[in-house]
Amino acid sequence: MTDNRMTASPIPFLDLKAQQRRIAADLRARIDRVLEHCQFILGPEVAELETALAQFCGANHCVTISSGTDAIQIAMMAEDIGPGDAVFLPAFTYTATAEVPLVLGATPVFVDVDPRTFQINPDHLASRIAETRAKTKLTPKMVIGVDLFGQPADWPAISAIAAREGLFTLDDCAQSYGATHHGVPLGTQADATIASFFPSKSLGAYGDGGAIFTQSAEKAELYRSLRTHGEGKTRYEVLRTGMNGRMDTMQAAVLLSKLTVFADELKARERIAQTYERRLGNAVVTPTRVPDSTSAWAVYSILLPDAAARDRMQAGLKSAGVPSAVYYPKPLHHQPAYRPTHDGAALPVSEDLATRIMALPIHPDLTDHDLDRICTAVLANV
Repeated sequence: MTDNRMTASPIPFLDLKAQQRRIAADLRARIDRVLEHCQFILGPEVAELETALAQFCGANHCVTISSGTDAIQIAMMAEDIGPGDAVFLPAFTYTATAEVPLVLGATPVFVDVDPRTFQINPDHLASRIAETRAKTKLTPKMVIGVDLFGQPADWPAISAIAAREGLFTLDDCAQSYGATHHGVPLGTQADATIASFFPSKSLGAYGDGGAIFTQSAEKAELYRSLRTHGEGKTRYEVLRTGMNGRMDTMQAAVLLSKLTVFADELKARERIAQTYERRLGNAVVTPTRVPDSTSAWAVYSILLPDAAARDRMQAGLKSAGVPSAVYYPKPLHHQPAYRPTHDGAALPVSEDLATRIMALPIHPDLTDHDLDRICTAVLANV
């Protein structure tokens, strides 16, 4: 008898080709327009995209940037973050959030996360701020909340703590553009919000790209200056030290095309998440939804009992042609790059999650047959 698990085509973890087929005509038309006008940096599509992105999330201003990481850096440069400053951020996230403070000479202070939603823990944030004030010479300056995997962080709680402590809030919405919290799209909950349009994101370009959202016209003007070498009203008037952080026009054209199907793709991702919850919820730990929110479901991560169970699961899924991934195999404070500046605090939830977490495919082009294969494989390997 033929083993269908071995002969079936592997399911793609991310299927950009299928998405491209759905938007092919519009995408080609937009790219052809860029090739015709040849304004490859900050062409008209960039301004059009900034307007569309701001309208989608309800922000007053959007400034597109060359990448999500550069967006974090520009937002921090605008607040004069540097040596002697403490920047508070979750230990369980991607390195980009933590590397920028170090690049600017500041110190990342790692905070533990909620064991079910994976978002930064507000109670632990408050205690880490108090510890930093009492035990170090660092000056607390900023909180970076990460809307991890597509869901929102607890912005009302984070903002209340930041207001009490006099800290600037930056929303790292790299994985969660398109999500909502208390009925409001992410993009205005913090003093500034950054997005990433890396190809694997729910709204992804065909290269690097990012954006900063703000309600302040003054800050938007500052971000535009910083992304273009600190220039003023003319190209050769240099007002401040900036960087080259401009979005190229091709990426703007791609994102404009993808925005035409983005709302429908968010609905498809939600349908897939509901299928996983219904079929797998009694066998593995599925993500706890943040109350009164919607998710962009950039990543769908389940929890297994331990590292050995995860290894067995990944091996079993691979044999069935089902891909998986681990976000993240180490919390940031265990990474060699951050050990020298970490104060030694134990962050047990982040440390535990890294040993048990595993992501399943979630993208709008998964078919019902794909979902059945994935769920059947997971249940067969619990």
